[in-house]
Amino acid sequence: MASILQIDFPYVGPWGAEMFEMFRSLAESISNEKGLIWKIWTENQERQEAGGIYLFERQIDAEAYLDMHVRRLEKNGFHDLRYRIFDIHSKLSEITNAPV
Repeated sequence: MASILQIDFPYVGPWGAEMFEMFRSLAESISNEKGLIWKIWTENQERQEAGGIYLFERQIDAEAYLDMHVRRLEKNGFHDLRYRIFDIHSKLSEITNAPV
């Protein structure tokens, strides 16, 4: 069953185009993670937060990625991470046009 992983954390920038340049190679790397279907990158400059919402083929893939990514974020100075994994209700999501 597909799973959604949501991660967010305090982030002071850069934002927008500068963020794109800074994290482009990371995005390319993430696109090759086992079981990843897609990731939506999130940023909220007003609240000083960033993160992502990921769709994985299986919960085990989301859990493995989460373990690795939390270590990577903490190693790079990001703290106070918030994360959750959700199962997807496919039938209801189809009705509301979710790309799952």
